[in-house]
Amino acid sequence: MYESFVPKYMFFTKGTGKHRNNLQSFEEALRDAGIAGFNLVRVSSICPPRCKIIAREAGLKKLAPGQIVFTVLAEARTNEPNRLAGAGIGLARPANKNLHGYIAEHHGFGMTQKACSDYVEDMAATMLATTQGIDLDPNTAYNERKNIYKAHGLVVQTRAVVQTVEGDKNGLWTTCVAAAVLIPY
Repeated sequence: MYESFVPKYMFFTKGTGKHRNNLQSFEEALRDAGIAGFNLVRVSSICPPRCKIIAREAGLKKLAPGQIVFTVLAEARTNEPNRLAGAGIGLARPANKNLHGYIAEHHGFGMTQKACSDYVEDMAATMLATTQGIDLDPNTAYNERKNIYKAHGLVVQTRAVVQTVEGDKNGLWTTCVAAAVLIPY
């Protein structure tokens, strides 16, 4: 019975939107990401065991307009001219495909796309590593921790999807979103 709620597929997407109204800016970002036509339910950070990552287009074909869709969603909005906003999703999957992985989301201001990408990948990998009993010094650089993960044979795959935007020069609401969309069938 509950197995039908365990996602079998996942895809990543991102988008931006701009509008004079805050909510409509968010709607535009969801449209750009291709997920505005669904009833999105935000979920936390677990990547199910054996969940297959598919292309956005393939994932969208599995969904129907108005459907309730589970997603890990990051969003950032600003109406401050030139303010850098970012939203990112990171994924870390273990070597053992029968174990769950972690999805991390972050949204904030002032980070470049690369910095946000590294940050969300690092968060997801760190969450995964600590569940496997690996002790980590939080002050250690991410690249050094990556080597520790690999030495323990822990993390097979990490990835990130990040969207950054610069606030509209005329003060329009500017939104960015990044999402991991989970599909149970």
